Amino acid sequence: MSGSGTDHIIKSYDDELGRLTGEIVRMGELSISQLEAAIDVVERRDERAARHVVSSDEAIDQLEQEISRDVVRLLALRAPMAGDLRNVFAALRIAADIERIGDYGANVAKRSIPLTLVAPIQATSGLSHLAKLAAIAVREVLQAYRERDADKAYAVWKNDVQLDEAYTGYFRQLLTYMMEDPRNITPCTHLLFMAKNIERIGDHATNIAESIWYQVHGEPLVKQRRKRDETASPDLSGLL
Repeated sequence: MSGSGTDHIIKSYDDELGRLTGEIVRMGELSISQLEAAIDVVERRDERAARHVVSSDEAIDQLEQEISRDVVRLLALRAPMAGDLRNVFAALRIAADIERIGDYGANVAKRSIPLTLVAPIQATSGLSHLAKLAAIAVREVLQAYRERDADKAYAVWKNDVQLDEAYTGYFRQLLTYMMEDPRNITPCTHLLFMAKNIERIGDHATNIAESIWYQVHGEPLVKQRRKRDETASPDLSGLL
């Protein structure tokens, strides 16, 4: 094949990969917007808006399906090898993680609906801090993906400990509210599930970071990271 023909194929592949990357970043931005909208309806106690956030998750699901089709087409038409193949499979894995992030945002909105039926409690304010940390992580890892920046992805992966620690602290706070007043048990139970959904968003941001690391370096991210979610077996001695 002539040099010009090869150059054309490479440029065509690069163009398609660039378009695919753009679609994934747009999907990620939608997932962040969904999380932020979910937190907004929690704070405003707006049932109608919460249902709208839940239904909007379909747009993210549809984008993931389109990206999956684009990946299959890219594999079939371009037959990428080595590093190019890593780019394609990273796109597929990252899109799946973003789809789960969208699901967790929708779950937060869904859990906010029964909260509108009970008296407001002060503990809802802590949820927005968790969401802010999760949104920052997703935005930064999307930027790392757009720029193919493995070091920036690693920073997101390493800093997930901040969200874990905040989640553990909020978990303990909710337990305290529940123990102080039995009337808080039902709303705090919903808040516990919502907080866990947000913590899981952080985990998916680290999954994306791992995919970027492999995409760039061709090897898994095997460094040690502290995991500070202590809610699986919390020390309740300070509460009892």
